[in-house]
Amino acid sequence: MWAFIRRLLGLEEPQQELSGDLELPWRRRWHQTLKRSAGPDFTRQDYRLARERAREVARVTLGEELWQQLERQGYLDVPSKRFPGVTYRLRVGLRIEVICAPGVECPWPFPYLCINPKYPLPELEFFAHLYLYVRDREDEIIRVAAPQPWNQVLGRTF
Repeated sequence: MWAFIRRLLGLEEPQQELSGDLELPWRRRWHQTLKRSAGPDFTRQDYRLARERAREVARVTLGEELWQQLERQGYLDVPSKRFPGVTYRLRVGLRIEVICAPGVECPWPFPYLCINPKYPLPELEFFAHLYLYVRDREDEIIRVAAPQPWNQVLGRTF
């Protein structure tokens, strides 16, 4: 019974049954992990490999043309399908910037949208996730994003 209470209060990690190299990060609690970190057990080699894989994931997800555009400009603009005259500017590791055409009122009270992953991810991998969500699931972005008055680095990416 005490083990259940410790887990309920977040004092003990739930037991994970892992098979092979399968990672199940959503089954861990991350609220005590330092920002911009993947946790104390992540080595420099782990960060390097994770960032290399993330680069490949982002490149394949975006395709060569958008990847080159991101490399050249440092951002991608994705037009809203829901709000005419609104564009989402995506930058690696930063909040989403909402850009409105002249005469178009911003749908949010602030020009930046904050969305962090549930668990730590490399910046480029999360960028690829955000791109797909903004492009294909804008309603989910609208539902979960927290409008913010300034830009800032994301806390759960590294």
